[in-house]
Amino acid sequence: MAYNLKQINVLDLRPSIGVGVALPFNTPAVFQTVYTTKEQLKYNIINFLLTDKRERIFNPNFGANIRSKVFEQITADTVDSLDAQIRTGVSQYFPNVVITELTFGGKPDQNLLTIQFSYTVSNTGESDNITISLNG
Repeated sequence: MAYNLKQINVLDLRPSIGVGVALPFNTPAVFQTVYTTKEQLKYNIINFLLTDKRERIFNPNFGANIRSKVFEQITADTVDSLDAQIRTGVSQYFPNVVITELTFGGKPDQNLLTIQFSYTVSNTGESDNITISLNG
């Protein structure tokens, strides 16, 4: 009988050592330490989704470029363009992340765009979801 073994990142074996920082930066100490790679991956994906292209100096292609679409009308073409941008960027910058669901919603009259993003980490099997609301 075959067993499906779960891989554990080496960084997760030492729970007292921080892996990164959480978003947003609003704690009393400014930075809140993250101690697991699952949490840090989630914050890295949020950072990717909220970053526009050419916003990072030495990595100008990093980012989903979502904010550029906030003031456009939300049509099928806009949603298809956003979907393609996000899927391409995630596969490029997060190769171990498999997008299980990516849906868009919102209120066009109020320039509100909501993104539901569900994913699974291929090497660990862990899954999570992210909801982002952008208001123009």
